[in-house]
Amino acid sequence: MSLTADQARQALAEADCLYDAAAVNAAYDRLAAEITAEYADKSPLILCVMIGGLVPTAEILRRLSFPFQLDYLHATRYRGSTTGGGLIWKRQPPAILDGRHVLVIDDILDEGHTLVAIRKALEGFAPLSLKVAVLAEKLHDRRAAGAHAEFIGFSVIDRYVFGCGMDYQEYWRQLPAIYALKDA
Repeated sequence: MSLTADQARQALAEADCLYDAAAVNAAYDRLAAEITAEYADKSPLILCVMIGGLVPTAEILRRLSFPFQLDYLHATRYRGSTTGGGLIWKRQPPAILDGRHVLVIDDILDEGHTLVAIRKALEGFAPLSLKVAVLAEKLHDRRAAGAHAEFIGFSVIDRYVFGCGMDYQEYWRQLPAIYALKDA
């Protein structure tokens, strides 16, 4: 079932704001400072995980003042729903990673199956180093083995969250704050 725009408006009206825009901006500032400390002298390749990673990537990159290259990959499990499915590659990682420092930026580390698959694929290209940054990490005990991020903006409760790149059935990625759906 596809969500209508009116249903999306209603979901936002009933949602709880977990982190307002000021808190999110502070997290982006902190992530950018941590990433700068790690990569300022390494000329990294930064990979945005589409589509959710688009907003966090843009926000973090505009705060970086060192040279880097940018590309993207696209792997998904959600396909517009609120629960994950099998991994689908829409655009595989670029094959020019050997000997490069690589930073992957995504919106959220939830169960982590997508990020585990992305790490495995990228490690096959022999990068010099490989790290992951996420705006949010969901707190629960369903994490896939090996799923982790080196740079984390926030920890969020175990509810369906949206905003800042994360969507609710393909809506509300553009919100400057992080919301949680109303408890059922």
